[in-house]
Amino acid sequence: MAYRSLRDFLDRLERAGELVRVREPVDLKLDMAALADRAAKQQGPALLFEKPSSGAMPVAMNLFGTRRRAAWALSCEDLDEPASELRALLKMAPPQGLWDKLKMIPKLGKLASLPPKHVSSGPVQEIVEREPDLASIPVLTTWPHDGGPFITLPQVITRDPETGIRNVGMYRCQVMGPRQVGLHWQLHKTANAQWRAYRKRGERMPVAIALGGDPALTYCASAPLPPGIDEYLFAGFLRKESVHMVKGVTVDLEVPADADVVIEGYVSDQGVVREGPFGDHTGYYSLADDYPFLEVTAITRRRDAVYPATVVGPPPMEDYWMGTATERLFLPMLQLVFPEVVDMAFPPEGVFHNLCFLSIRKDFPGHARKVMHGLWGSGQMSATKTLVVFDEDVDIHDFSQCAWRAFANVDAKRDMVVVDGPVDVLDHASTAFGLGAKVGIDATRKFVEEGGREWPEPCVHPPEVLARMDALYETLVPGAPKPSRPRIAPPPAASWIPRRGGGA
Repeated sequence: MAYRSLRDFLDRLERAGELVRVREPVDLKLDMAALADRAAKQQGPALLFEKPSSGAMPVAMNLFGTRRRAAWALSCEDLDEPASELRALLKMAPPQGLWDKLKMIPKLGKLASLPPKHVSSGPVQEIVEREPDLASIPVLTTWPHDGGPFITLPQVITRDPETGIRNVGMYRCQVMGPRQVGLHWQLHKTANAQWRAYRKRGERMPVAIALGGDPALTYCASAPLPPGIDEYLFAGFLRKESVHMVKGVTVDLEVPADADVVIEGYVSDQGVVREGPFGDHTGYYSLADDYPFLEVTAITRRRDAVYPATVVGPPPMEDYWMGTATERLFLPMLQLVFPEVVDMAFPPEGVFHNLCFLSIRKDFPGHARKVMHGLWGSGQMSATKTLVVFDEDVDIHDFSQCAWRAFANVDAKRDMVVVDGPVDVLDHASTAFGLGAKVGIDATRKFVEEGGREWPEPCVHPPEVLARMDALYETLVPGAPKPSRPRIAPPPAASWIPRRGGGA
């Protein structure tokens, strides 16, 4: 189902017992974040703060805080459902190159009827403030040493000045005054490239920051979509209904008609401002740096607007479940380029792309390394600091099993690959800003050519023995849970390289 507003989604959560209303007054500075942090780490309920210490609307937090709620936010019951639909759509594409296939996506099947749809008016413009004051929005200060209050769940809408293509990104926004917002446009992000293009042309850059509405819109702002694919088209695919768009009141950009709040303005031509520090995903403060800022020209909102916010900080957090949605939804796209990939997982301890587990169908010596180098050259995977590659029989969502397999199968000198390349600018551990080392670990079973020796047989009981003894155990221990055993495949077959004198 598509949600007509953030309140629609909150109503569903409340009916399901997944929402708690906080009726006591709560301070926007630290207190609200501390309570939401506890809820997120315990996979607790979504929270609706009805009396924030300032601002003209309530605050909703921990909306995506469990796998179940993350799925509901994307209008499905399980995150694998839209992934399966996307996989089916991709199979419909002609067998051309990768980018040709991705460009075909908007024309395929149901997506052809789901582009964003322009409408003349919408609830987000029920109240229009042409003399705006950002104090009307209850923006949180999350951590003690933050540079100020930050908007943390924005849909930052920009447009390429040359192609006219829209981009919707999730970039933190620091409120610096009644009409000034710092824009954390990192070095490698699309909005930063567009800003440089506007400056080169000597033109003002319009920006709209949308908040709330159907939570699928919020998620899609964070999604690592391929270039040229509209985030709101992807949201239409997830919610199975076009996103209605209305023209901004002071900028020539379209904004979601059903959003809760929109902040409009132009990037200032007066230089940059010092933005930050900010308590970040890594659990440390990202340092203050110079970034462009928005001069706000208008704020529009619904009469019953709700402000969405999240806490960014030490994992596990609410954003882990947004990352899980990305993991499931973008696996089919990854498999277009790397068909040998069986599954992928991003453990919360790795904070999104800092750690990725992959399982592959290994067919030849060096196959794991081929996948590593390919991923480091692919979109946002280029920022992945650690890649661990396993055989296809490994359940990479069982992190205990992954640790056992990795430590059992790895020779440090033979199986570790260290390369230099771009890293997330938020990475405080890198040796330079946006540049550092990455490591790949080949935890697959080795061919002779890779290991120099024969790989041993795994120790497993025959299936018929397990079946007999499981039946006996259940008579001895009534009600015992079913056993969970890792699947252990046999060692690699004889080498694929032909031997002298024939044979394989």
